[in-house]
Amino acid sequence: MMLSEKLAQKLSTLPSSPGVYFYRDKNGEIIYIGKASVLKNRVRQYFQKSRYRDPKTEALIREIADLEWMVVDNELDALFLEAEQIRRYLPRYNILLRDDKSLVYVRIDYDSDYPTVSFTRRPLDDGARYFGPYTSIATIRQALKLLRRIFPYATKRQPNQKRATLSYHLGLDPGLEEGRTSLSDYRTNLRRLMDYISGKRATLVLELEREMKQAAAKHDFEQAACKRDQIESLKRLSQQIVFLDKEFLDISKDQALNELMELLNLKAYPRRIEGYDISHMQGTDVVASMVVFTNGVSNKTSYRKFKTNYDINNDFYNMHETILRRFSHKNLSSWGVPDLVLIDGGKGQLEAALDARDEAGTGSEVAFIGLAKREEQIVIDTIRSHVKLNFKLAKELHGHAVESGQFVLLSLPHSGNITKLLQRVRDESHRFAVSYHSSLKLKRVSGSTLEAIPGIGPSSAKKLLRHFGSLKAISEAPETELASVLGPRKANSVRGFLSNRPSLLS
Repeated sequence: MMLSEKLAQKLSTLPSSPGVYFYRDKNGEIIYIGKASVLKNRVRQYFQKSRYRDPKTEALIREIADLEWMVVDNELDALFLEAEQIRRYLPRYNILLRDDKSLVYVRIDYDSDYPTVSFTRRPLDDGARYFGPYTSIATIRQALKLLRRIFPYATKRQPNQKRATLSYHLGLDPGLEEGRTSLSDYRTNLRRLMDYISGKRATLVLELEREMKQAAAKHDFEQAACKRDQIESLKRLSQQIVFLDKEFLDISKDQALNELMELLNLKAYPRRIEGYDISHMQGTDVVASMVVFTNGVSNKTSYRKFKTNYDINNDFYNMHETILRRFSHKNLSSWGVPDLVLIDGGKGQLEAALDARDEAGTGSEVAFIGLAKREEQIVIDTIRSHVKLNFKLAKELHGHAVESGQFVLLSLPHSGNITKLLQRVRDESHRFAVSYHSSLKLKRVSGSTLEAIPGIGPSSAKKLLRHFGSLKAISEAPETELASVLGPRKANSVRGFLSNRPSLLS
């Protein structure tokens, strides 16, 4: 392959750092995304003569016209950045070169009577919690191997196993077989593991520090020492890997953000994009989500969720309340000011959000746009969105703009960089909203069941659900543990009520 002068010059400047690289064809389309522990070595391998390359790789190399890369801190950062970018751009050679292998998910069957942590290539609707997808099972295995020493978990259940496994004695397994750990404590441990995977490390450390101080105050020094060791291990681990979707990117390399800035005539790169969505069931358990994309990548530590003050079956009202609360002086000061807000919906939802922004009076210059689901149209209020559509670029991107009163509805190709970025933000806000709505609905149903027990009111029901997480976990908890939460008399009532009504737990 004859290298162009431009490509040869870029190859000579590749850094010896971990990162993600992007190959583009002569039209500028991203055709392949890969990760590397040493960018210089990995990328140059593609352009060295070799007789061991398969035909698909040879076809990829023939199409490469340009190269870009992003440097990150370590290999695991590169793993998550690669996954994020592949989900957004869907480069055709990433699909062709996969050899029919699917991406990998981490599966945690948290609600099982014997929870395990495993890997799967095909997530199912089976009630388990799934994290991912990830493109390298080896890297994910290594990350969880490190985390297992801090938050022990079981990987599978051995039939007729009555004694604790060797993994328990190595500090890697909870030892449920011999009751070395209660199911409730094990679930607490798994919840913390899931929090870490989801990027909630700072909150997790604060929680452990609080429990350490409480144990020390009760002179339970063994428990306090255990919490101290977990905290120290977490802090050491955070220096080695960052196990979440947030990376430190060179934003100028993100073509979608460049195009979006130019298309909307924004004053600067949209470094912080916030996405909003509403979820409810016929006006009950109404919630809203706020997701944050920093430099084009989801930043889960900055996500926020809202429970509306009133359950109303009116998405315009619910969006108005959400944005009004988001743009309060307190929240703007605590969370920062977004560069761009994306509303899940059309003209009505965008108008409600703009009314709230203007009513709040604190974010009057923040740009707002909508993304209508059916046609994936970008919705712009020509007077109040604080963006000015670049019609020339829209045409170059094969877009079609339609004016509707003071609104412009812009349709761009679904395969384009901008559409993929906005879809990713919108889909993530929808997922987060639905997840929160489902958890509230489950708690409401569980709380109503518990309140039917003589002597159990709303306060006691909340205590139980906060401590155990679900009706099933409450029913399986030892009566001594129930008594530690509610007292002996109420614990006896709960145990008797639930044991006589197994249908409530299914």
